[in-house]
Amino acid sequence: MNNSSYGYSKKIEGTFDVVLEKTKEALKNEGFGVLTEIDMQATLKKKLDADLEGYTILGACHPASAYKSLQSEIEIGLMLPCNVIVYQKEGEAYASAIKPSVAMGMIENNDLAKVATDIEERLTRVIDSL
Repeated sequence: MNNSSYGYSKKIEGTFDVVLEKTKEALKNEGFGVLTEIDMQATLKKKLDADLEGYTILGACHPASAYKSLQSEIEIGLMLPCNVIVYQKEGEAYASAIKPSVAMGMIENNDLAKVATDIEERLTRVIDSL
């Protein structure tokens, strides 16, 4: 697993399409729904005629945690949903998830910090399970 200051990533065996489906299933297993799915490869090809290997952004939401977050901080919607990406680089597939503790760390709210920690643990399990 590779970590950055704002996310964590893992190279996954399999094709891009297989890893994308596995990632969606792993999110579901942790109680997340996928609210949005953005195919960056197709979008950039259409808008800019740019070539990009497979790259999809999944907007994942854990409903109970989202509700708890909104009860604690009404403008937290600016930070929701949690982004998970599946991409291909030099023919190899990767899955990455945002670190909610970092993204929400700028908001001084202890209740929100607890929710972010829980979501981060869930997202870590998603990536680890792949």
